[in-house]
Amino acid sequence: MSDMDLFPQTYGARGLNLSDVPLASLPGAIPRVPQFQDSPAPITSASESPRPATSEILAAHFVRKSYRKGPLSIPVLQGVELAVHQGEFVSIVGPSGCGKTTLLHLLATLDRPDAGEICFEGNRIDNLPTAGRDILRNRYFGMVFQFYHLLPELSVLENVLMPAMIGQGIFGYLANRSANRARATEMLKMVGLGHRTKHKPRELSGGEMQRTAIARALVSRPQVLLADVADR
Repeated sequence: MSDMDLFPQTYGARGLNLSDVPLASLPGAIPRVPQFQDSPAPITSASESPRPATSEILAAHFVRKSYRKGPLSIPVLQGVELAVHQGEFVSIVGPSGCGKTTLLHLLATLDRPDAGEICFEGNRIDNLPTAGRDILRNRYFGMVFQFYHLLPELSVLENVLMPAMIGQGIFGYLANRSANRARATEMLKMVGLGHRTKHKPRELSGGEMQRTAIARALVSRPQVLLADVADR
């Protein structure tokens, strides 16, 4: 089996079709999400016209998010609009506490907006059931967290292999073990850590842990890479 067979991309030339994500067999599944033009209108002002269908790969539309602290409601995002197209590199910059990490978590479906929509290739994804969002993050999104979230009991190589272990299941992973390890090793060499495969995260520098997280995020050939990079 070639290395290219490892992480099958169920999306076609026109992008992700949510009928390819096996939501129907998942607990709490919902019907396939319609395209923009068929979706109910989001919360918008009276002056706004309906959104046309677009070629955006990832988008936030009129997204609002607040957090509660005791009796206080603290608004973080207030009507955010963001569109990212295929091949674009987009940086979200701002002072600490302005909502950058919150927005990335919403885009990655790790959290839900209070209002508005998060869409991937024209399909709304913020309202998917938990299992459906897990599938999207495993197959289509790569994430580099601000604090890396490496598993301390695993080696560097095993940490990079985690998306394959989760996505393929134990039998699928074991059937493709050699090819999986080859792909993970290739990613570690690409970020300059080919000599660190057997080390544990505690034996790495901060920069090496970050590069391990980058290799893990890229190993499944995601369509979208979301990186929460702190300005240290």
